[in-house]
Amino acid sequence: MYSLKIAVVGVGLGGKTHIKCLNNSTFGHLDSIIAPDTTINNAIAKQENVPIFHSIDECLRHRVVDGIIIASPNQDHAKQAALCINSGIPVLIEKPIASSVNDALELVSLVNKKNAKVLVGHHRAHSPIMKASCDLISQGRLGKIVSLMGSAQFYKPDHYFDDGPWRKEYGGGPILINLIHEIHNLRMLLGEISQVQAITSNNVRRFIVEDTVVINLVFESGVLGTFILSDTASTSRSWEQTTEENQSYPSYPNEDCYLISGTKGSLGIPTMRLQYYAEGTIPSWWSPFTEETLDVLKQDPLNIQLINFFDVINGKSPPLVTAYDGYRNLIITAAIKESAIKKSIIDIQR
Repeated sequence: MYSLKIAVVGVGLGGKTHIKCLNNSTFGHLDSIIAPDTTINNAIAKQENVPIFHSIDECLRHRVVDGIIIASPNQDHAKQAALCINSGIPVLIEKPIASSVNDALELVSLVNKKNAKVLVGHHRAHSPIMKASCDLISQGRLGKIVSLMGSAQFYKPDHYFDDGPWRKEYGGGPILINLIHEIHNLRMLLGEISQVQAITSNNVRRFIVEDTVVINLVFESGVLGTFILSDTASTSRSWEQTTEENQSYPSYPNEDCYLISGTKGSLGIPTMRLQYYAEGTIPSWWSPFTEETLDVLKQDPLNIQLINFFDVINGKSPPLVTAYDGYRNLIITAAIKESAIKKSIIDIQR
């Protein structure tokens, strides 16, 4: 069986995670590393027993690779992805797809023009929890969806900001750093978002940027949602702390970070607790719910994402998260930031 040769750009936290997934894969392997010429980066390449190159161009002059994973700083994503696309190399771009909406749009245009093989690294999209939740909603088990309550609340320690002082300044804050994860999840579950309204506060840390955000969402389907985002709230109501998918975080598997309600029932995610009116029961707040918990096999979505990338390379399946998805996620995140600044509802155009 042929093992796909993959180069990884960037060996920070994200790049190391992708390398670990490649090392555990039977379908592909780490062929080379592309990173700045530093003692640490060179040591990582030596440890992995692969060559290191200091640019994508240099790598492609010396190696023949089947795909490239871009896990470099956000501001480099679009330029590096364009280089890969123009070289005919399939690429997995860590989210965000670009550091600006305009750069993302240009990249989407290039992808379409070249019919390029591109997967955007919103890895939660590959979670079995997400698949089971989307399937249940599409099957109509909850009836007509009415509302969403969501939460991404956690407490970032002081050293997080001391280690990266830029996180205290414009361009930092949980809207731009964390929210894009949630946006793609919500689009998968409930469809496109047409309006947003956000209120922010920096009442706890007093940095220039926000530490807490309340967001109202209107979906094209008519579903209304509310979402609380905070990096200074001591609670476990976040995806990382409830799904048990990232072992770096302590986990509280009895907590939910999303609640989706419809005319027939509701679903808590990720506990997969389902409440619904049994057949023949008149929907009413005086009628009891039937309750069950759906069984979902827990798997690391990063490993599933890597398999999707291999299938994209081989032409076996399309990317689960397209370049256009990455672009839409950026648009919505930017609209939420704009809403907070302007203190108004922002319409999001197709």
